Amino acid sequence: MGSRTKIVVLHMKEIIYTAIFAALGILLIVLLFIMFRPDSGADRTDTGQQYNPGIYTSALTLNNTNLEVEVAVDESHINSIRFSNLDETVTAMFPLIQPAIEDIADQIYESQSLDDVALSEDTPYTSQIILDAIKEAVEKAAVE
Repeated sequence: MGSRTKIVVLHMKEIIYTAIFAALGILLIVLLFIMFRPDSGADRTDTGQQYNPGIYTSALTLNNTNLEVEVAVDESHINSIRFSNLDETVTAMFPLIQPAIEDIADQIYESQSLDDVALSEDTPYTSQIILDAIKEAVEKAAVE
């Protein structure tokens, strides 16, 4: 009987070792799968791309006059902001509209953010309308 018990103990150790190595193997496979699986969200954050490069426009209406705000972006920067169809009659009726967009554009160029833009005290409502149009154009350019 003594030798029979020893054989069972040896087999039990082998079963325990096999179970431990199998569990470690499964754990290793799961970790490798998690580490190397393709993830579309991780690709965007790795490249740092915030915008789809191009020129995006947004419509703006002032006293039945339609204007278009044009925003040019590359992958991570806002490069230019301007009115695409501003003519002399609009600048005569709204003389502070061009300085307002230039002031807003300068602030956006420095910070590359639309969050902390200080609106002009001379034209707060017009500046807010321009800023909303810029935000709309930038939202069109944003990477989803």
